[in-house]
Parts: sequence; structure tokens; C-alpha cells
Amino acid sequence: MMAWRNRNKPMTLAITLVMLVLMLFPFAIMITTMLRDGTEIYIRPPQWFPDRPTVANLVNVWSEYNLFTYFESSMIVAVGTTILNMLLAIPAAYAVARLRFPGRSFALYLFLAIQMFSPVIIVISLFRIFARSGLIDSYLSLILANTVFTMSFTVWMMTGYFRSIPIEIEEAARIDGCSRVQTITRIMLPVAAPGLVTAMIYAFIWAWNEFLFALSFIKAAEKMPLTLGIYRFVGRWSTQWEMLTAAAFLALIPVVVLFYIIERRLVQGLAGGAVKG
Repeated sequence: MMAWRNRNKPMTLAITLVMLVLMLFPFAIMITTMLRDGTEIYIRPPQWFPDRPTVANLVNVWSEYNLFTYFESSMIVAVGTTILNMLLAIPAAYAVARLRFPGRSFALYLFLAIQMFSPVIIVISLFRIFARSGLIDSYLSLILANTVFTMSFTVWMMTGYFRSIPIEIEEAARIDGCSRVQTITRIMLPVAAPGLVTAMIYAFIWAWNEFLFALSFIKAAEKMPLTLGIYRFVGRWSTQWEMLTAAAFLALIPVVVLFYIIERRLVQGLAGGAVKG
């Protein structure tokens, strides 16, 4: 067995290297494009590296195109979606994991079915609901819509973690005088922290990258999230590729920083959720 593994190790490394190159290739193109000026992008034949690299596009896209406003809108929507998602998903996951009621398994599989639907299917219905409720052109419409489509995953993830916690720990806390809410906040959530972090990251990144709901519900320029701000560089007759890639690079920074800060918790959450769910 060991000899077989040693023979296949070079092939495994080669396949991994090829996959890594394919995954990083679009990012490399993005970086080389944002370092060019507008005229150098359309040179034929195209060049892999810019002749005169410049960071002027990064400076211009931030100072001249109001990118900070788009960042602020995306942060409000992403943080709001994450908070609302946790407020709803944690009690729901705890109820499915610990309480006994008719239709408990059906409810859990219903969450899974919702995850299979594409947002395109209900975007018109949501638009009509939000229009009648006066929520068009508001952050709340994006927060509610994103929460609907992220709760399925977070409920499944948190349910698996709550089920993995021995019920004796919870019973001991109840004997010591903790209420059910105190048991969840003081006992269950600290133990299930890796799953909680994973669910929060998922909700945040979904809301940060979401485009369809933002395009459908937001019209005011000062409330547009980052995805719509980047889309504005795509014109009817031409596309400002150097500005678009510069804005996309800046949009990646918060997500990369978030992954760097809580990388260990994320890996634990994904591995644990796959086993315990």
C-alpha cells in the first residue's frame, strides 16, 4: 500500500498543480489588467505583462468613482444579513436538533429544498412584495432577500453541531439554574463556535457578492452595493476593463482579510459540519 502511494504521489502533485494554475489564472489576468493603462489593454497581439505597470487605476477608481459609498452599502447589507441570519437560524437549528415536534424532519428537508432553488425564480415575486411594502431602494430589501437564501445552509450547519453536543451537558446546565436561552448562549454556542463561524462567513460572503437582488431592488446610486458599482464600468459601447479589474481587486480585500483572520475556525467548521451534519 505504501509503495502504491509513493508511485502515485508525483501524479497527485501534478494534478494539484494544474488545478491550482487553472484556479489562479483568472486572478493573474485581473491583476495584470488593472496595472495597465486604457490604451495598453487593446494592444494586438496581447501581452502577458504590462510594459509600464501603474497603480493609477487603483487610485482613480477609489477617488473618482465613489467606490467608498459602494463599499459602505455592501458592508451594511452583508453585516445586516449575517446578524439577521444568526438571529433566526440559531433558534431554528436548536429547535430541530433538540425539540420533538411533528414535522421536524420534514422542516429540515424543506430547508434543503429551498437551497436548491435559484433566486431568479422568485425575484419578480419578491420585487412585487417589496414594492407594495415600500422597501424598494432600501437596504432592508436586500438583507431580507439574502437572509432567505442563506438560512437553509446555516440551519443545516448549526443543527449538525447542536446534535453533536452531548445532551447531558445541557441537562447539567438546566439543573444549575440556566434557562433555555442561557443554555444556548452560554453552553451550546461556545461549543459549536466553529460551525457558527462557518455559517456567518457563508452568509456574509453571499450578501457581499450578491448581484441579482441588488440589480432588481436598488436604483439610487448612493445605495448601490459594490457589485452594482463594479457593473457600472460595463458600458453599452465599451467596457473600462482597467477600472473594472481594479474595483474587483479592491472588492476582494475584505473577503481575503476575513478568511485570514478566521481561517482555522473556518476549516474546523467545514470539516466538523461534514461529519456531524
